[in-house]
Amino acid sequence: MTVTFYDTMARRKVAFEPRVPGEARMYHCGPTVYSSPHIGNFRSFLMADLLRRHLEARRYRVLQVMNITDVGHLTEDDLDRGEDKMMAAARREKLDPIRIARKYEKEFFEALDLLRFRRAHHYPRATEHIGEMIEMISTLVDKGYAYVVEGNVYFEEEKFEDFGALSHKKLEELIDGARVAVNEEKRSPRDFALWKTDPKHLMQWDSPWGRGFPGWHIECSAMSRRYLGDEIDIHTGGEDNVFPHHECEIAQSEASTGHRPFVRHWMHCRHLLVDGQKMSKSLGNFHTIASLREKGFTGLEIRYALLRVHYRMPLNFTIEGLLEARRALSRIRECRARLVRIRDGLEACGAEDPRSALDEFERGFGEAMDDDLNVSEALAVLFEAVTFLNRCRPDRAGASSALKFFETLEDWTGCLGEEPRVEAAAGVVWAGPPDDPSRERVEALAREREEARRAKDFAKADRLRDEIRELGFALVDGPGGPRIEPL
Repeated sequence: MTVTFYDTMARRKVAFEPRVPGEARMYHCGPTVYSSPHIGNFRSFLMADLLRRHLEARRYRVLQVMNITDVGHLTEDDLDRGEDKMMAAARREKLDPIRIARKYEKEFFEALDLLRFRRAHHYPRATEHIGEMIEMISTLVDKGYAYVVEGNVYFEEEKFEDFGALSHKKLEELIDGARVAVNEEKRSPRDFALWKTDPKHLMQWDSPWGRGFPGWHIECSAMSRRYLGDEIDIHTGGEDNVFPHHECEIAQSEASTGHRPFVRHWMHCRHLLVDGQKMSKSLGNFHTIASLREKGFTGLEIRYALLRVHYRMPLNFTIEGLLEARRALSRIRECRARLVRIRDGLEACGAEDPRSALDEFERGFGEAMDDDLNVSEALAVLFEAVTFLNRCRPDRAGASSALKFFETLEDWTGCLGEEPRVEAAAGVVWAGPPDDPSRERVEALAREREEARRAKDFAKADRLRDEIRELGFALVDGPGGPRIEPL
């Protein structure tokens, strides 16, 4: 078993080789908490969660850190331009920036739970690690990599000869491709800010260079060092983080600590489109996690829709894609519900033993995930297993083994949900979600239908079946009695 990832620096797939065998120390660029979390953010966050789950499935001891940016991130992500996003949000909502940060941080964590994330071991806030940032900036100044002008501190890119190695561009190409603001304080337009002064900024701290606030890039370098050390195994983010953010992280981290490489493996997630276009409020295709919930989609459906396409492929997110996710999850749930009925004696069992086939499916699933988190191929293997199990007539022990197979894959991906609860009550078997608000009404209609059938009032029985369908459920007649399943 060899786990391989596509490394952005190497521009090819490489075997995962952590600094300490059997361990994986990971840092992920997290949210800037100035607005409600949207699906574009969560594609890269979910890739990081899938990565963690896979490494833990392969018995690695994982230490995972995702930062919370609550100061310093500019509205334009080039070298040094635009307004601080937290300040813009504070002005827009007429609230203190810390209140803004905590408001949207709370929404972020609620979305994490809704989408079934494993919580990272640390979520450091930038505002709580200013001391570490000042210490790192001071080291860069002392070593000659940074310089001070009127209280502002800039990193001098020309002093770091490997700048551009991650994005595979020369310094001249980087400056030509960036919208760099004119700033006569800088020795070169390419130099980026480590510390800034602005008397109008609402968030300021004392420093050796005067009161001010940190630049965005230094935050991740300081916080990753605080929790993971001078060298880390994996760093992830969206493809838009490659330049300038991650290039700057490499430069300031390696220059300050003297340890190379700062990161052993770089992994980046491709952009998400909505209906074939860049997500934008002006186009009416801007989806937050909360707005999708309001449309009736579950966290599991949103997670599945965002993860089903390989992270290095562009994802076109559509409502139809969410409906496809719903249908796929329903198919899995129906297969598992049948297995529960067989295991629990609510449906007649057969004599087949599926365990050797399930071992092969699990092996194929794992090999796909070992290959750069190829979740698309892994899900294809999963549905081969679903087709096989739907045709199989397992004995009760075989049904139990199949349910454990699904439990393993749920733990691996977080995409399948819990084992369905199949309950028999008053002659009716409920195989839908246990907390469905329609359950009481649907069960009552099903019992009424059974009474109509016993009275040979088949017209009434058909009408009640149709009414149950209108509520989103199907009646399946079986040896354990009528079974209610979601459509």
